[in-house]
Amino acid sequence: MVYRFKLVSDEASNFMREIEIDSENTFLQLRNCILESVGYTKDELDSFFLCNEDWEMEEEITLEDMGTSSSDRDTWLMDSTPVSELVEDEGQKLVFQFDYMTERGFFMELKEIIPGRSLVEPVCTMKRGNAPKQFKETEEIKSVASVKTITPDVADMDALDLDQFDENSFNDDDLEQGFDIMDMN
Repeated sequence: MVYRFKLVSDEASNFMREIEIDSENTFLQLRNCILESVGYTKDELDSFFLCNEDWEMEEEITLEDMGTSSSDRDTWLMDSTPVSELVEDEGQKLVFQFDYMTERGFFMELKEIIPGRSLVEPVCTMKRGNAPKQFKETEEIKSVASVKTITPDVADMDALDLDQFDENSFNDDDLEQGFDIMDMN
């Protein structure tokens, strides 16, 4: 059985890819076909996410086990998970997140299930438009993620009693031997 996925991007309105894959191929094969179809490198971490009807991400299929999932949830790895194990119905929505830093990705939908056909390797059957850049430029990231610098309030600094920390607070033996955090005397 062959699955036909449509991929779009919210960054490039004219971008679209159509990928056909055998239902028994793995998510890793799907990933590699997607990356090749858009000209991205394969040396970055990325993930697929199964989504509900409102595009809310639910299950994650990862490139590598990062050991971050809770023990009550399954860990799905791309290289050992056939697409058919998690995707069964036309209209199923997924996100392929290719840029973790800025959480960018492609929106995917299973458009058609074609019974009676099989493929050895996935293939991109339709290309339209240019994919967005794989990585945002440094200036673009700065404008997206506002970094707040914390500066102490002068009034708060005045309230601190810095005189309690004078040169006599520590003796030479403490500095040479280190501090024992259990010594509260």
